[in-house]
Amino acid sequence: MWVSDKWTDYELLDTSSGERLERWGDRIMVRPDPQVIWDTPKRDRRWNTADAKYSRSSSGGGSWEKKALPESWQIKYGDLVFNIKPMNFKHTGIFPEQAANWDWAMEKIKTAGRPIKVLNLFAYTGASTAAMLSAGAEVCHVDAAKGMVAWAKENAVSSGVADKPVRWIIDDCAKFVQREIRREHKYDAIVMDPPSYGRGPSGEVWKLENDLMPFVRLCAGVLSDDPLFVLINSYTTGLSPSTISYVAESVFSPKFGGKARADELGLPVTSTGLCLPCGAACRMEF
Repeated sequence: MWVSDKWTDYELLDTSSGERLERWGDRIMVRPDPQVIWDTPKRDRRWNTADAKYSRSSSGGGSWEKKALPESWQIKYGDLVFNIKPMNFKHTGIFPEQAANWDWAMEKIKTAGRPIKVLNLFAYTGASTAAMLSAGAEVCHVDAAKGMVAWAKENAVSSGVADKPVRWIIDDCAKFVQREIRREHKYDAIVMDPPSYGRGPSGEVWKLENDLMPFVRLCAGVLSDDPLFVLINSYTTGLSPSTISYVAESVFSPKFGGKARADELGLPVTSTGLCLPCGAACRMEF
């Protein structure tokens, strides 16, 4: 498991009964987590005094119960600064378990010994974009949601990297990659965080089980002749890390060589010393 254990502004305090107790800066929140199938004693008093709790509705969706929570606030990870905003579907704008991937990508970029162009697809609020810009890469950030790209720009400003070489693209990721292939634009690294299910701005339907393999094949068309890495993230239940690595090596190895490593991403739980699994990642290195 790749564990994100270098946080100071984020802490997974406890987990029990389908929920996680978290500290985001100085704010305490309770959020649901389907991975938490255990029923352990909730000894931390902050379970009952949290600033906000997200509760699921029996009819679908859910809502926040906020006692004392601002619309947004900031947390730091090293030199990076992110704007936290509780959203309607339990999210905050940051997936803290991804810090292990930020560290890995930043190290790869810093030690490459050459300029690196990165294509960041399904790039969300741009935490990895900010991380890779800070490491010296040129980044093309692509997401279909206008609001997420605006949020990513805010994070770039807060992290002090808005003046770095970055393109902000609001578009369906597959259509954008197709156009980049026609324009013969190439990238030394690709990061992708595809959803389990989603719709593009023109109603395009995305389903990971059906679309991941052809999408990865498509992305091979924009890799440079001397690629550095490809990073594929997944939060789809039941899709193992080994499955993603099989896809990656099947597509990339015949043409570019390289080897994939895949594992779960995890967060340390303060109350138990154990680690909560939080999705999967595949790192393809060339």
